[in-house]
Amino acid sequence: MKKLSARRRHPLAALVVLLLALACTGGLYAAFAPAGKAQADETAQSLAIEEGKKLYAVGCASCHGTGGQGTTDGPSLVGVGAAAVDFQVGTGRMPAQQPGAQIPRKKVIYTQAEIDQLAAYIASLGAGPAIPSEEKYGPEGADIAKGGELFRNNCAQCHNFTGKGGALTHGKYAPNLEDVDPKHIYEAMQTGPQNMPSFPDGSMSEQNKKDIIAYLHAVNSDDTENPGGLSLGGLGPVSEGLFAWIFGLGALIAVAVWVAARTAKAKKS
Repeated sequence: MKKLSARRRHPLAALVVLLLALACTGGLYAAFAPAGKAQADETAQSLAIEEGKKLYAVGCASCHGTGGQGTTDGPSLVGVGAAAVDFQVGTGRMPAQQPGAQIPRKKVIYTQAEIDQLAAYIASLGAGPAIPSEEKYGPEGADIAKGGELFRNNCAQCHNFTGKGGALTHGKYAPNLEDVDPKHIYEAMQTGPQNMPSFPDGSMSEQNKKDIIAYLHAVNSDDTENPGGLSLGGLGPVSEGLFAWIFGLGALIAVAVWVAARTAKAKKS
């Protein structure tokens, strides 16, 4: 009897076995689930690249070459990165209607999903700047005063002090930055489209780019308040002085002529 009772299982033994089984199952899931997720992500990326390649063949290959190598009508796209595609296509500049000194902004003809597919294909041709996340260009933690200082030192020479834009040489111009999507401003600083120099993270940090974007929103958007009334292009004392001379002095001359005419008429009568 003692021998039989020694072989009898403890009442909690079944519970222990069940917990061990669950632990093993969880361990197996933890081991294989990430691999499955990574494989799914890779498959989705491959599909995006494939669809982007089809879109590229229809809308871009005639100027940029069948493999993005560039032609006499368009530069090489190898290594420009997804950010350049998102900016150029997302602002309607590409596909271009016709070559010229400056490719203007126009209506966007692709959906954001198609733009992402094109960007995925171009990114597969060579490493380049990626599309930034919202935390990189969002207003959280931005220093507007610092952004203004950076903008005046690096950008105002072409874009004007408040981003109103300005003329350059040979038919080129710096576009108006009013109400431009913050993501596109960040991408422009990353990639340097057309006549603009690029400001990679090595020369201008992510925080500095965020500060500049916050400054532009403060001085050049629908939310901007101008206590002086008309902004007059944001040129400051130059435009304000011209306005005073042309309209103010003109008004004084008109009043003087009217007074003189009235005086002469009074003397005759």
